[in-house]
Amino acid sequence: MLVLVVDSSTPAVTAALAEVSADGVVLRAYRRTVDARAHGELLAPQVDAVLADADARAADLTAVVAGLGPGPFTGLRVGLVTAATMGQVLGIPTYGVCSLDGVGHPAAAGEPVLAATDARRKEIYWAVYDGAGQRIAGPDVDAPAVVAERARDLAVTVAVGDGALRYADVLGLPVRDEPRYPDPAALVRLAAERIRAGAPTEPLTPLYLRRPDAVAATGRKPVLP
Repeated sequence: MLVLVVDSSTPAVTAALAEVSADGVVLRAYRRTVDARAHGELLAPQVDAVLADADARAADLTAVVAGLGPGPFTGLRVGLVTAATMGQVLGIPTYGVCSLDGVGHPAAAGEPVLAATDARRKEIYWAVYDGAGQRIAGPDVDAPAVVAERARDLAVTVAVGDGALRYADVLGLPVRDEPRYPDPAALVRLAAERIRAGAPTEPLTPLYLRRPDAVAATGRKPVLP
């Protein structure tokens, strides 16, 4: 089963193709560009590129897996709209995975790990995973100092992700270089059981965790005489 994977929850705009079988998951093509201001311009061409790299067509796809965030409103929406549109047009199911799971799950190695991505506004999106890669706290958004305290309470010994690298001095934890952004292979592995079972399509509900930076005005300004 050929599966498209997209994630736009971080500055890393990601598209990948994966082969899902009874034996496991194999990544067949992968494109990533780090640009926090060009999600809308980058994702569709990257989808076309991974299809071309794998000598495949959109009609060959069995399912679409999308990172649900958490992430900034505008960027995250690009990936979810792309995934939902392709699923509807092609008549194939869509499945969502928390994007932080794509950072924390592959980093688990027998000890609690903090996964954190940059949330801007001097905050981070975060979650904690046990040694087997299961999420035990989060996802949430907080100041790094707050996250540092929660990580200590949960006996976290190491951190991963772009947000952890950015605020390593505040978190006070060793930070691994990788994975820095959601790993598409991990995202599709976390959805593989649903894909193999032919589970019904899922609504791709974004994990915004807070209101968008830009909001509509709630009232009219007074007119000066």
